[in-house]
Formats: sequence, C-alpha cells, structure tokens
Amino acid sequence: MVSILLQITSGRGPVECCWVVARLAESLIAEARKQRLQAEIIETEAGGEKETLLSALIHLDGEGAEGFVASYEGTIQWIGNSPFRPDHKRKNWFVGTQQLPMPESVPLSELDLRIETMKAGGPGGQHVNTTESAVRVVHIPTGLIAMGRDVRSQNANRKRALERLSILVARHRQRQMAKVQKQRWDAHNELVRGNPVRVYKGKDFLLK
Repeated sequence: MVSILLQITSGRGPVECCWVVARLAESLIAEARKQRLQAEIIETEAGGEKETLLSALIHLDGEGAEGFVASYEGTIQWIGNSPFRPDHKRKNWFVGTQQLPMPESVPLSELDLRIETMKAGGPGGQHVNTTESAVRVVHIPTGLIAMGRDVRSQNANRKRALERLSILVARHRQRQMAKVQKQRWDAHNELVRGNPVRVYKGKDFLLK
C-alpha cells in the first residue's frame, strides 16, 4: 500500500493564507476519507491567529492515494474576503501543496512508547463511537504524538499510529541533524580574523 506525505504551506503569505492552510487541510482529509483513503494530519506549525496554520503535514495511504494527491499538488487559490481584515481589498489568496519524500523508517523501542486507546470520532456509525478503536501513541523521549483512527480495527489503528510516529521521529532526527549542520556552517561564517587565542608560525607549525 502506498504511503504519501503531503505538505500544505502558506509560504510567506499573510495570516489569511494561514487560515486557508487550516481550511484546506480539513477539506482535503474529509474528501480523502470519502474516497476510502486513510488520512491524518501528523504535524502542524501554528499560525499567528486562532485556527490558522503556517503549514500542515498530512499522511495518506490507500488504493488511489497517488491520483488523489496529484489532484491537489501545486498552487491552491482561495477567493474570498479576509476573515481578519474586513476592509482589505484583496480577495485572492494562495497556498502551496507539495509531496514530500517519505523518510526511512525508524525502529521504535516499546520502552519509549506510551500507547492509549480511546473512542474514535468521525464517520463510522454507532460502532466507531462506542468502541475504543482509536489509538494514540506518545514517543516519550521527544513528546511526539501520533494517532490511528482511520478504521474500526484497533489493531489496524495501532499499526497506523506506529507508522506515523516512526515518520515523525525520523523527521525530528533530520531536523536535529540539520540544526547541527547549520550551527557548524554559522560557526564557519562567523570566523573572527583577529584577536586569536593561539598563534602558530612557519612550515613547522610551531606555537609562537
């Protein structure tokens, strides 16, 4: 089964674009589930106003997921008055969607996990609301959280939550590595060519 990561981003757009990101994420997931795809927001970056997002990362899988994502990938336009600035003349707002490469799976230790079950919300009828079929997994060392609530089977939702958590942990490690690399690069760029703490001289590289 194909797994896909789709990012929705406001780019450098104003708060209205962040509002569009949040609405688009909700709409996309609802549409995906109508098409019997499994979809969940697994990572967000909050915007400056309530119910706005700078970005949202959505995990999708299921038969037809590639074609579904292809219909969304690119620039998305919303036409409407600003929800925050009623007198603003602009009516066209743009956000972007992009498929991201799936990171390599990261093995998770059971000792690092806290697994909880709960009642699943959303479509599914009475069964989904009365049975604790949804699974929430917390990665204790990082505090990262993943949910599985796409289907009625608790075992399937557990598997889905663990898969999503593995993705989040992998992305977390990638960001940590990128942060270290940036620090090294910044140190390289900030080299001070004066007031040395040590001076070496000549081909023999002797301490002066």
